[in-house]
Amino acid sequence: MKPYLIGIAGGTGSGKSTFTNRLKAEFSDSVTVVYHDNYYRAQDDKTLEERKLVNYDHPDALETDMLLRHLRLLREGRPVNCPVYDFTQHNRSKETILVQPSPVIIIEGILVLSSLELRNMLDIKIYVEADADERILRRVSRDIKERGRDLDNIVEQYLSSVKPMHYAYVEPTKSKADIVINSGRNDVAFEVISNQIRTILEANKPCA
Repeated sequence: MKPYLIGIAGGTGSGKSTFTNRLKAEFSDSVTVVYHDNYYRAQDDKTLEERKLVNYDHPDALETDMLLRHLRLLREGRPVNCPVYDFTQHNRSKETILVQPSPVIIIEGILVLSSLELRNMLDIKIYVEADADERILRRVSRDIKERGRDLDNIVEQYLSSVKPMHYAYVEPTKSKADIVINSGRNDVAFEVISNQIRTILEANKPCA
């Protein structure tokens, strides 16, 4: 039986990771998570200052073709070496992560639903939304704590690319979703998706 693919999209700071992490914690190794963010293109030909100016919120910034190839391999039951993105250096790391196939695969990222080919691979498409003020506050907190950014850089990036790209490319994909939830902590949505995953896992159990 092919793995069941769940896409989780939504704006930066909307609660995608919270929802994804809850599912991963609930089902452990039965669920594999693939992060679209790790497929940002390598920027080896640019200086650090040049890399800082790249519009990372445009679909072209992501090597989605590689993600699609990896998902096909995972669906065939084959492991893949997933790239790792170093957000402190604005560049793809030299390291990779070995990702093993599992009955359920979650693909998470702001632009997961922007690719028609990727959407067509997904069994469930989820969009997580939140108010803009909540999203920017969460992004500021994350970028300072986890990515070593300063406030001025975060604000400049948000106004120049994150905000306009959200309205141009991210929010329009809400209409492509099967389920739209208003928070990564929405317990009703979590229970609905959890029940669906339990059904898939039960169907994948070997016959006695």
